[in-house]
Amino acid sequence: MAWIVLVVSGLLETAWAIALDRSVGFRRPVPSVVFAVTLVLSMAGLAYALRDIPVGTGYAVWVGIGMVGTAVVGMVALNESASLPRIACLLLVIAGVVGLRIYH
Repeated sequence: MAWIVLVVSGLLETAWAIALDRSVGFRRPVPSVVFAVTLVLSMAGLAYALRDIPVGTGYAVWVGIGMVGTAVVGMVALNESASLPRIACLLLVIAGVVGLRIYH
């Protein structure tokens, strides 16, 4: 269960990062509220998962999921560069996250 919560929390990290960008420095209320809610839920999920997963592994997986998710949303929906080197780097991060799960 801790791993499922950790993955969901990583996805919520993607949500709060995108909402933070869309809030334009907290000047837009709806994205600002989405940011606050998803941030709290993401942190709460991380805290829950860390009861059963070592902090080094859990935090690295959480950040990795959030980082890859945010970069993919940026490339797909926000016109950020989707160059081959960027995609290769994201695949390396995914390999690291999978490796941490396998060798936990």
